Amino acid sequence: MTTVRRAVLTLPAAPLGPDNPLPALRAPAGAGAHAVDARTLAELPRDMARGIGRAPLRSLLPTPVRDGYGRERTPADLDTIVIENDRLRVTVLPGLGGRVHSLHHKPTGRELLYRNPVLQPAAFALNGAWFSGGIEWNIGATGHTTLSCSPLHAATVRAPDGGPMLRLWEWERLRDLPFQVDLWLPEDSDFLYVGVRIRNPHERTAPVYWWSNTAVPEERRVLAPADAAWHHGYERGLDRLPVPVTEDGTDRSYPLNGVHAADFFYDLPEEQRRWIAALDEDGHGLVQTSTDPLRGRKLFLWGTGRGGRRWQEWLTEPGTPGYAEMQAGLARTQLEHLELPGEAEFSWLEAYGPLAADPATALGDDWAAARADVEHRLETALPRTAVDAAYTAWREGAADAEPETVLAAGSGWGALEVLRGGYALPGTPFPESTLGPDQEPWRELLRTGVLPPPAKDAAPGAPLVAAPWRDMLETAPADPSTEYHLGIAQWHAGDRAQAVRSWERGLHRAEVRWPLLYCLAVADREDGHPARAAERFAEAFTDHEAHDAGEPVAAALGREGVAALLATGRPGPARELWARLPDAVRDRGAFRFLEIRILLAEGRPAEARAVFDAGFEVADLREGAEILGEVWAELTDEPLPDAYEFRMRPS
Repeated sequence: MTTVRRAVLTLPAAPLGPDNPLPALRAPAGAGAHAVDARTLAELPRDMARGIGRAPLRSLLPTPVRDGYGRERTPADLDTIVIENDRLRVTVLPGLGGRVHSLHHKPTGRELLYRNPVLQPAAFALNGAWFSGGIEWNIGATGHTTLSCSPLHAATVRAPDGGPMLRLWEWERLRDLPFQVDLWLPEDSDFLYVGVRIRNPHERTAPVYWWSNTAVPEERRVLAPADAAWHHGYERGLDRLPVPVTEDGTDRSYPLNGVHAADFFYDLPEEQRRWIAALDEDGHGLVQTSTDPLRGRKLFLWGTGRGGRRWQEWLTEPGTPGYAEMQAGLARTQLEHLELPGEAEFSWLEAYGPLAADPATALGDDWAAARADVEHRLETALPRTAVDAAYTAWREGAADAEPETVLAAGSGWGALEVLRGGYALPGTPFPESTLGPDQEPWRELLRTGVLPPPAKDAAPGAPLVAAPWRDMLETAPADPSTEYHLGIAQWHAGDRAQAVRSWERGLHRAEVRWPLLYCLAVADREDGHPARAAERFAEAFTDHEAHDAGEPVAAALGREGVAALLATGRPGPARELWARLPDAVRDRGAFRFLEIRILLAEGRPAEARAVFDAGFEVADLREGAEILGEVWAELTDEPLPDAYEFRMRPS
């Protein structure tokens, strides 16, 4: 019989640390890595170009940036939920985005996924902290979800066959949409079934993004039923190439044949069954298939270049085998977003399980024969009609079923939205009991029309930016905290001039000034006033000291302030601000790197080189970041040391 139970997994882990206390007013820092240049966009199919241009993020609001982690790992106990039958054992991390950490096939003793032996956050999620390995559920916008390292609600529910099923659900805040992921193992099944639903409870149309990302060992051949793929590297292009052998004669179905990191989005024919598989040299491995709405399939590879290998090491530990990703999404590429009409939903079913193919055929040079063999064996193991029938049984008989035993709690933001909007969401309750301190001021605004001020010497709390909340803020009594939140909501809506006016009004009466000064500094920088921005960042840092706002605020404001002062050619004030940071902050890799930039601006290259030689690690270095190499090149013509080589494209 299938069982669902709690368990504990112990891994070496770097703690997540505190969230960045500054509101995330800017677009994701790594957005450029996934961009397409204007010339390429003009040459794409019209519907693809529309999807790429649909609703780009102006900011990360209302979610916080998660950059408080480091790289010192110690053993940590992680709460897990284990789903198990006689054939499979599935380990899920409800507190970390619902990630499937392990998919173990019991008859063969094989682990079907790449299972990371450590938990090391890195700056790959839209809002920062992310980790590699397993199966992740990405919703929101192009990139890894802001929920990568956040808890989801979790409970048992009755599966379509009457057995236990694990439901994960949350309210995704970038697009303001609830979603659910239902995982179950039919009795005696070799396949994990996953039912996914995204609902739009609003009257307006919403942009939607979804990709299920599965990490597999990179010593595999990745197969999908396509003869062409859209190739996206880190040069802002999108080219349609033949697969598996591209024009340069390289078989791209083997991740280790690539030199540089790249995405290959397979162009599946409309009537084709959706699947993707990763097989080892013996023809064994993992296959993923789905109902037709989950249209896209993708291979991501790190490549064999120095940058790709360094990233692989960075995300786990030296000596650990590398991984690639096989992915499945709603659109053809991850650069596109779909439109979900108001009061409608997207739903589909996925299945993950073992596959054993004939290695001579599946790994042979005849691509058509290789695909045919894999598809035939998939059809034998799990017919397409069985997947469609399982979806129907789930959607009609189980998707709306109410949770039975609660196993984990997510955030209180969904409860707040349900309280405000009165939404009926069968199967995914967001009870008021989940409301917490972050939501309490907003519940008071909803109840009384007044946003309570923060405690004395405290900063305003977490923001909300959706139009209904903005409307309430506009009619609430205008104290500094309300003006701060109103400005953030206006900024998110694109009304930057009005946001600045709100922040300026709040600043006149504010006792705690650094949050408003920070917002005005960002506005100055975005509007082309770098000198004034630098002054305001520095003033915000001084105000934080007066109110003893704590080390996370010092680190966040100090990093912004030093960078802004250097950008305006003022190394003296930058040095003075850097020196006022707590010792523990200055010892962090990001601030050692800031010291290098200060030393260069002061005309002291030998001392800057000495910091490089002593060694440092910028824990939250962004995907695609090239700044380490650029600064190194200002110091020397020597090759960049491997420890600092994170470039993901040709030099």
